[in-house]
Order: sequence, then structure tokens, then C-alpha cells
Amino acid sequence: MIRIELDEPTLSRTRIALSPLWETVCSLHLLHRTGGRPPYPYQDWARRAVEAVPATGIGWYPAATDGNSPDFLSPIPAGPTPTIADELTALCETDPATIVAQLDRHHPDGEPPALAPFRTDPGAALCRLADQLLAYHERAIEPYWPALHAVLDEELLHRARALATDGADALLADLHDRVRWQRPVLTLVKQLDYRERVVDKQLLLIPLVFSRGGLMCSTDHPRITAVSYQARGAAVLAGEPAEPAPADRLALLVGRGRATLLRELVAPTSTAMLARRLGLAPSTVSEHLGTLLAAGAVARRRHGRTVLYQVTETGTALLTLLADPASSTVA
Repeated sequence: MIRIELDEPTLSRTRIALSPLWETVCSLHLLHRTGGRPPYPYQDWARRAVEAVPATGIGWYPAATDGNSPDFLSPIPAGPTPTIADELTALCETDPATIVAQLDRHHPDGEPPALAPFRTDPGAALCRLADQLLAYHERAIEPYWPALHAVLDEELLHRARALATDGADALLADLHDRVRWQRPVLTLVKQLDYRERVVDKQLLLIPLVFSRGGLMCSTDHPRITAVSYQARGAAVLAGEPAEPAPADRLALLVGRGRATLLRELVAPTSTAMLARRLGLAPSTVSEHLGTLLAAGAVARRRHGRTVLYQVTETGTALLTLLADPASSTVA
């Protein structure tokens, strides 16, 4: 069992985020622990995914990190909805001093040979790992990503609304049968025996479709403790991968969060209303609005005590020019 004792400030800062990198890593562990033969609904996915492991050279990863992985190998996502490129960039930019400290903490008697290059030549080792993870992700995860992303988006919104409506206690008590909450201790049902007391940090919950491969827990970060849990909807992996959805061109340019906000601001709307409507933290909405405001895509005005935001002509032009071609009509 992993038992994480949370103080009140940490519990009050509970947030939820997605992580394509954690999904990728957890899927590797699922293949490793089941010998490439996981249970339903992962069988069809696994038959294709096992071919990606030798092709990308990433086969060493699960064996070297199983049960005791320094957090730099799968960094905590910096935002609520990062891309795999965002996370692999963060991986490559890890401070060598952080690597040494985490290796010393997790492997006081010496790290496994596969992890030694991260101590002796961290820059090259990190770039090599990022390349291998990306190659594996493109072969094993990306064909399924539209369906996975839809499931995870729904999970993110569902849990964010539950957090806002019922509070962190109710949210943690209803995550999954392998995640147990008895204040102030969050227990992850695993074979690993570990206890951590978390004081004045943030608890970050990361839903994973592949969490059947093992609940991940990250405690090395100075300000955040991250815990994964099994997301609902893993059945989307049964059968053939779906055809890729048409690219959201606006999201590709400005990011999915800002694209969503821009489309919501056809009518004047407040930060609080946007946060409730989209199930996002007000701080996340404010950050996106600040970027859109600086770019001239939205404008703000005060109405009584409320500040309202609305799309500008510049924002409207972006929405029009980068609309889904399939939804456009030709006169």
C-alpha cells in the first residue's frame, strides 16, 4: 500500500490534469506486467502495441523503473491539458541536479545500470528517452488518441465539476476502488509499501485510461504531489482504432484551452461563468484570458462589479479563418 497523508492546505488545493506522457508510460507498464497479454478491454490495443516496443528501443523502461521510478522520468504536467510535445520538452529540460538528487533518493545503493547514463550524461540520456517515448507514443497511443482524448476530456470535466460542487473529500472518496480516502490518508492499493506525509503542497489527480498498468504516484516535486487513478471509459480501446478526427486548426495555433474559451466568448461572459461552464479552475481561465487579451483576440469591460470578456474582430477573424473546413459552405 502507498499511504499519503495530506494536510488541510494540500487538500484544499486539489486539482485535476491530463497527461499524455503518463498515459504512454503507464501503457508500457501494462504491457510489461502482463507479458503483452492484458485483460479486456486492452487486448486488441496490446496486439498492435507490442510491436512498437522493440521498434522504438523503449523496452528497458518498465523493467528499470518498475515500482521505484524517479519522478524526472515522467514529469508532472505543467498545465491541465498539455500535449505530448509539451511534456517531452519538459523532460529534456530537467535540471541535472534534480536528476542526481532523485537518483540518490530512490536508489541510495546505486541505480540500475539502465538509469546510470542519466547521472553521467543527463542531456544525452534525456533526449534519447524522449525520442524513444515519442516513437512509442506515435505507434502505440496516437492511433487511439482521438477516442482516448474524448474519454479523458469528459473525465476531466466530470471530476472538476464534482470537485467544485462537492469538495475534495467527496471527490477522493469516489475515484476508484483502488484509491481509498479516509481523512487525512489517501491510500493507493499497490504491492509497494510506502508512506509519505504531504505538507503545504498541491494534490494533482491525473486520470489515466491505462492506469490498470499501475497507479502512479509522484512525490519528488517541491510543490506538487501527483496521483493517477483509473479513468472510466477504457472500453474505447476494444476493437480497431477510430479514424482520426479532423484537426482543430484553431487549437493547433493557440492551444485547445484558449480555442475553447474563444468560441465561448461570442456573448459577453465573466471569468467565473466560464470556469463553471467549462469545469475549469478560475486561475486557468484567467491565464488563458490574459493571453487572449494581450493578443487582441478578446476585450474586457466592466458591468457593475463584474468584468465581462467578449471576442473582438481579431478573434472573430481567427474563428472564421480557422473554422473546421467540413462545417464551411461554399456559396
